[in-house]
Amino acid sequence: MRSEHEMTDLILKIAKTDERVRAVYLYGSRADPNIEKDKYQDYDIVFVVAETSSFISNRDWLDDFGKIDFIFEALWNQSQFNINTELIDFGRRYIWSMLLDDGNRIDLVMEIKEEALKNYADKKHTVILLDKDGCLPETPPLLEDYALKPSKDKYNACCNGFWWFLGYVAKGIARDELSFAMNSYNEFIRLTLDQMIDWYIGILTDFSISSGKRGKYYKKYLPKDVYRLYEKTFSDSNYINLWNAIISSCDLFKTITFHVGHYFGFEYNNKKEDAMLNYLKKIQSDSL
Repeated sequence: MRSEHEMTDLILKIAKTDERVRAVYLYGSRADPNIEKDKYQDYDIVFVVAETSSFISNRDWLDDFGKIDFIFEALWNQSQFNINTELIDFGRRYIWSMLLDDGNRIDLVMEIKEEALKNYADKKHTVILLDKDGCLPETPPLLEDYALKPSKDKYNACCNGFWWFLGYVAKGIARDELSFAMNSYNEFIRLTLDQMIDWYIGILTDFSISSGKRGKYYKKYLPKDVYRLYEKTFSDSNYINLWNAIISSCDLFKTITFHVGHYFGFEYNNKKEDAMLNYLKKIQSDSL
């Protein structure tokens, strides 16, 4: 596997010799000094370009990266599945995610100048590698928080969502609808639980760090006893194990939700929790 120095030199060589590329910057985990480096990190790169169409229509320039084993074109993929298609404009932005034959991975975002400047301002950490025209700000505006602090309404919405959608999971188990139960659990319950965990970690760290994409740094920042409980929220397809995961999710959610609410001065509605726990117990006794 080529080193970070070798990969950076390669990326810069390609950008310097192609007049269509006007600036290059690194973002993501490799640009964040708070994240420990390892060989599995992607190279999250933005090429600021005058236009994107010539890169898309003739892709011979990709050969300069060496042998590519796999290319994933995220925006094109989204367009085929009708995901946020109203936001997709290949003339402003395109993405090539590449797995090179030595194991290195590059997420290459190509953006015209106007798009790049808009998105650059939203990134916490960046490293400018090349700027032919001096178009990029020397330092991006610092975001106040990694994890945005909740409003009272958002806090209540998160609590309501967690408890309400548990009913869907329970009904799926009772009806022996495994896919519905598991998808409801992993989509809705995981979403609200992880959101509350992000706020909880924000409180513990004075909102100074990121918990990572999809919670990949939970183990690093959660207290050990809390993380052990978090581990128990995962389940296989066995319904008994899924019920145990639900119970662990409830225990964890109650613990951190009280902490978050107390910190921000939000009142927690115990009646809704009690009502749903009572409902879950009734369904569980029937389903098993």
